[in-house]
Amino acid sequence: MPTLLIDGRPLTEVAGCLFYLARRYPEAKLLPAGAEAEAHAVSWMSFIASTLHPARRQGLAHAQEVYRIADRRLGDNDWVLGRYSIADIHLFRLFWRMAKSLQPAPGTLGNLFRHYEQMMARPAVQHTIAAEAAIGYELPA
Repeated sequence: MPTLLIDGRPLTEVAGCLFYLARRYPEAKLLPAGAEAEAHAVSWMSFIASTLHPARRQGLAHAQEVYRIADRRLGDNDWVLGRYSIADIHLFRLFWRMAKSLQPAPGTLGNLFRHYEQMMARPAVQHTIAAEAAIGYELPA
């Protein structure tokens, strides 16, 4: 991801970049309105960044456990916050990488795989994946 500069300083964390973009472009409606809804967004973004993101480096068993927590937390909701948001983008980004590299057992993480399929059906996601493939971007194994 290219470095985003805000007031000349780099913002390189995915969660920070997504939050900035959602606030900068409110017409995209990537962040729910209201303090309580925004707090839920920050809670999910923090969980994703601090728990899911480092899980890959801590071994398969640990990664599977924390993704089971995320699967339960998502539940049968279509979207993390009730409608499409920056939290869905962040969750998808990490689950997409984890699913390819750690290959969870079939039949596990059903809620996350359902979310993954919904994200993969979005034209913007398809366009992004096609653009990355065209320049040779490969996910790490």
